[in-house]
Amino acid sequence: MEQEVRDALGRIELFAGIALDEASTERLGGLTNRNYRIDAPNGCFVLRLAGEGTSDYIDRAVEGHNARVAADAGVNADLLFFDADTGTMVTRYIEGSATMDARRFEDIGAVSRAARAFRRLHEHREAFRSRFELFEQIDQYLDVVRKLDAKIPEGYAEVKREAEAVREALARHELPSAPCHCDPLAENFLDTGERMYIIDFEYSGNNDPMWDLGDLSVEAELGVEQDRVLLEAYFGGPPPAFDAGRMTLYKAMCDLLWTLWGVVQFANDNPAEDFWSYATGRLDRCRRLMASDAFGPALDAVRRGP
Repeated sequence: MEQEVRDALGRIELFAGIALDEASTERLGGLTNRNYRIDAPNGCFVLRLAGEGTSDYIDRAVEGHNARVAADAGVNADLLFFDADTGTMVTRYIEGSATMDARRFEDIGAVSRAARAFRRLHEHREAFRSRFELFEQIDQYLDVVRKLDAKIPEGYAEVKREAEAVREALARHELPSAPCHCDPLAENFLDTGERMYIIDFEYSGNNDPMWDLGDLSVEAELGVEQDRVLLEAYFGGPPPAFDAGRMTLYKAMCDLLWTLWGVVQFANDNPAEDFWSYATGRLDRCRRLMASDAFGPALDAVRRGP
């Protein structure tokens, strides 16, 4: 067992009196944080240790509250411990679940289960403690980028200017706001085959629910048919054009946002992957999505409103 894992467990009451030599650990995935499966005499858990520099852009107290709300909604794994000062978290391990990826989302049944999990979260009676607003988030990341004196992929400013048309279209209408995950990487979904769970609420906030659907579509590399299934499973039938249009716009806008997230990871020397390629790839995909045949009609549908 790594020393930092042993030290973290030693500070958590859940593991008081447990002989840590009897527990086994397994390193799990994660781009910014360090995650471990802990098999202990009192059960099976997941320990999350927060990554270096993440406190610059993540409010851990808000994350803890939102994660508990999502667990109460039956969407997140059971939250057993959360330290807002360090970002250390312990959840119950979901037995019999598979971590999702783009390949597993080729299963239409999995797409439907993800849609139902989103609906359950979005309809939950208790709001999150924060608000996720797309263009404010972009501005906040740009502030972090400036403080880090980090370079931005060439052409980002031009694409951001073009995205003002999206800002204007969205601002014409009062948009729905609900508890949203806001960072639905495929790997943030755990599927038992009967039920889909969503984990990792670091970036969560009250937001337009169509953001979650659009972002998942991009992250899980969903095709046209999968998008149709996602929307129809979420709405229980064909979606209103205004909602489907916002989902399409958000598919491009999430890449515009997460480009900057990749820049921050690159500037912080995060070794998890090649984050410069990640950032430039995100920006390139944003351009392609904004130039696609679906983008213009979606923008018009959002301008018209419900």
